[in-house]
Amino acid sequence: MSMPDRLAATEDSLNALTGDESRLYEPLLALLPVDGLSISTFGHILAAETISASDAQSFRLDELQFDLGEGPCWDALETAAPVLEPDIRERPNHVWPAFSEAIIAEDFGALFAFPLMLGPLRIGAIDLYTNHPFRLGEQDIRHIEILATVVSRMVLSRALRLSESDLVGEADTATRRAFSRREIHQATGMVLAQLGIPATDAFLVIQGHAFAAGRSMLDISAEIIDRRLSFAVNEKQIEGSHD
Repeated sequence: MSMPDRLAATEDSLNALTGDESRLYEPLLALLPVDGLSISTFGHILAAETISASDAQSFRLDELQFDLGEGPCWDALETAAPVLEPDIRERPNHVWPAFSEAIIAEDFGALFAFPLMLGPLRIGAIDLYTNHPFRLGEQDIRHIEILATVVSRMVLSRALRLSESDLVGEADTATRRAFSRREIHQATGMVLAQLGIPATDAFLVIQGHAFAAGRSMLDISAEIIDRRLSFAVNEKQIEGSHD
């Protein structure tokens, strides 16, 4: 099987795990040249949680970073870019002083962290490790970035599915429900245009933002339609819309 076919098959395998997200590591580990990996949520939107881990070592990697508040995954999410450490023991410990000291006793050679993002929403990270120093190739990096988008979508959908909050913005009256669908649809089209992403992802961005703000999708959609809220990186968002 060619590499493009393997990548497409991995995407299909990930999507097939909807509802069984604890196994998301399996297709990734089968494709990528690493010894272990974990998928976690943390930051301002979702609570710190390891969603999927291939082994105890991967879970330990998440645990250390959550407990210490520093490490590759935090930097990846903050910078919205991969953090690649092909020889973690050669990493200057002044960058992550507590984390660098903590992993001395752990069997890590290389660490890699890729952010989980959907549009402007920063959700978590994929952490990968090898037991010995190792450098990811450019193709591997591109593949992980592609698959991270798939994982981001699934992890956010999982969080929203499990949430007990009313995220659909539907009030008690039939009139309110009818208008909510129309406004959310219009707002979805505007976010699609702002970010250049598929409609399903644009809808998830609105839903995830509503979840993080503790508000309804209808309220957020109204702000988008009124142009009081924009997800485009080159447009200023009104701070008061988040209060």
